Amino acid sequence: MKNTMKKPVAIPVEKLRPFAGHPFKVKDDAEMNTLIESIQTQGVLSPLIVRPIENTDEYELISGHRRLHAAQKAGITEVSALIYALDRDAAVIAVVDSNLHREHILPSEKAFAYKLKMEALSHQGTSRQLGEKWSVSQISESANESERQIHRYIRLTYLIPEFLEKMDQGEIALSVGVELSFLDESIQREVLEQCAINDCTPSYSQAWRMHKAEREGTLTTAVIQTIMSEEK
Repeated sequence: MKNTMKKPVAIPVEKLRPFAGHPFKVKDDAEMNTLIESIQTQGVLSPLIVRPIENTDEYELISGHRRLHAAQKAGITEVSALIYALDRDAAVIAVVDSNLHREHILPSEKAFAYKLKMEALSHQGTSRQLGEKWSVSQISESANESERQIHRYIRLTYLIPEFLEKMDQGEIALSVGVELSFLDESIQREVLEQCAINDCTPSYSQAWRMHKAEREGTLTTAVIQTIMSEEK
């Protein structure tokens, strides 16, 4: 998305809306406090990027969710923004691409961002004929990650929120999350219950064996209990 001939315009913050389905979290942490202090002294230095919301005088954010949150916290009532008339799919791609350069990205954020972008790419003209494989290839190229890794992250979107949180907290590895993602929600919740009972998280071996038993149709509550109660 190019800035050619675009000039920032001042937009009241109450006219701005978060991007629907935005996969990146805005947290009130130390980095946010630093950003708030910077905005209080210098203002918002980089314009936000927005798109018009049809049949309204409001705008949807494409880039700048953290800056907008910090501006609101700092008491700023008007921010500078670049306006682009993008359709939903083009906007999704822009949202994902504008956030993936961030230094700290959680596994869950990558998972839903890659899935969103894959779906958006697959909706577009030539992509519709070329299919999902082409879409993943395009994501791999822009994100500088292998296609296999893109697929692995997208698998994480099938995890229940509690396991996603454990991934984000670094309590379970990506490889474990991928294996658990193949279990349906009710089984994942049984595994989660056993995590609480045994005060543990699944190892890769345990997650792999539960996935294998699920494929073979032999995964029962008793099998989950046996696997999860093993000494590590």
